[in-house]
Amino acid sequence: MPAMDRRDDVAVVGAGVIGLATALALLEAGRGVHVIDAGRIGGGSSHGNCGTITPSHAPPLAAPGMVVKALAMMLRPDAPLYIPPRIDPTLWRWLWRFARRCNLADWQDSARAKSALLNDSRARLAQWVSAYAMDCEFAESGEDYVYRDPRAFGHGRLELDLLRELGVGVEVIDGPAYEALEPAVKPGVAGAIRFSGDAVLRPDRYVAELARAVRERGGVIDEQRGLVSLERDRDGFHLQTAQGALDAVEVVIATGAWSPRLAEMIGVRKLARAMQPGKGYSITTSPPALVPRRALVLRERSVCVTSWASGFRLGSTMEFSGFDDSLNPTRLAALERGAREYLREPLGLEIRERWCGWRPMSCDDIPIIGRAPGHRRLWLATGHGMMGVSMSAGTGQLLADLIGGRTPALDPAPFRPDRLV
Repeated sequence: MPAMDRRDDVAVVGAGVIGLATALALLEAGRGVHVIDAGRIGGGSSHGNCGTITPSHAPPLAAPGMVVKALAMMLRPDAPLYIPPRIDPTLWRWLWRFARRCNLADWQDSARAKSALLNDSRARLAQWVSAYAMDCEFAESGEDYVYRDPRAFGHGRLELDLLRELGVGVEVIDGPAYEALEPAVKPGVAGAIRFSGDAVLRPDRYVAELARAVRERGGVIDEQRGLVSLERDRDGFHLQTAQGALDAVEVVIATGAWSPRLAEMIGVRKLARAMQPGKGYSITTSPPALVPRRALVLRERSVCVTSWASGFRLGSTMEFSGFDDSLNPTRLAALERGAREYLREPLGLEIRERWCGWRPMSCDDIPIIGRAPGHRRLWLATGHGMMGVSMSAGTGQLLADLIGGRTPALDPAPFRPDRLV
C-alpha cells in the first residue's frame, strides 16, 4: 500500500477485540479511525478464548495465599499455573511485583477496579450486540463454578461477600441439587456457585462482527500491516508500517501481549517490565450430545467449558513461557483430563482446533488504559489478562471518552498507565 496522502484522525495499532472495540467507540464519537495489525483481525488471544463475559471474575489473580499456591504448582507441567524453569530476569522481576500485590488490601482494591470495568462492559456489550445486530451467538445464560472437593467449595465461598458488595448476583447450590439441575455433570459434585449475570459469546465471531461494524461506519482496517516505527511530529505522529507510511493525529496502542515488544519503539520503556505474556490453551470440538446448559468453570482443575450451537470449547491454564508458540500436549491433555473428571461427555466427536495464545498480563492484574506517560496524543489499551473479551466494550468507550475529553462513565484512575510505567 502506498504512503497515505492525508493525516488520519486516530490510528489504532492492533485489530484484536480491544483495538476494534476502541475503534468502534471512537467512530461513534465522530472520530476518523484507521486500524492496522501485523497479522490478521482477531489473530491473537481474541480468537481461541472461551468467550465468557464475566463480572464474576472481578477478584484478581494476585490474591492472598497465591504465592504459596503458585510455588506448589509452578514446576508441574500439567498444573493450571506452569512456569518452565529458565533464566529470565524480566519475568522474575514481574513475578516479584505480582507477589507484592498478593495481600488483602491490594486484592480488594484491584477487585473493585476490575469490577467497575467488567460491569460497565457487560451492560454495554449487550447494547452493542443489539444495536449493531452482531451475529456472535451471544447468550445471557450465566455461568457456574462447579466443585467436587468440599474443602475447595468452602474456600470458594470466602470471596462471595465481596462479589455481592460489587453487585454480582450469586447463588450457592449444594451438590445433589446441582446434579439435578445440570445433567451434563457426573455424580460427585460437592456444590456450585451460580453467577446469573454472566454471559457467553463466540469470540471469533464477535471480533469479526466488531470489524464489520467498524468498516460499515467508515473505519479502515489493514491486516498484515505491522508497525515498524513511530515518530512524533508537529501535528501528531508519523507511523512507518510494513505497507508504507501513515500519519495520524492520535495513536492508540492496543496490541495485547505484544505491547511490551513495542515499548522501546513507542517511547514507553517501562511497559516492558509491567507486562508478561500468559499462555493459554483451548480445544474446540463439535458439540457433544449432552452439553452444559450454561458456561462452567471446573474449579479445582481451572478448566472453562463453553458451548454454542456451532461448537464446544475447553480452555484456560496459565503458562509463563515467553512467546513460545508450540502446542504443549501435556497442557492440552490437562484440559481433557479435567473435563473427563467432571462431565459425562467431555468432548465432541470432531476435534476442530487445538489452540494456544498469549494473554497480556499486567503485574497487578488491572488493565492499562489511558494516556501514555510523557505523550500527549499516545494512548494505551492493553494488559487485560484473561478479561479482554469481557472488558472490551467498556474499554473502548472509556478510551474514546478520554481521547475526546469527555467525562467517562467510570473512574479512569485505577487504569492509568503511569501507575505502573
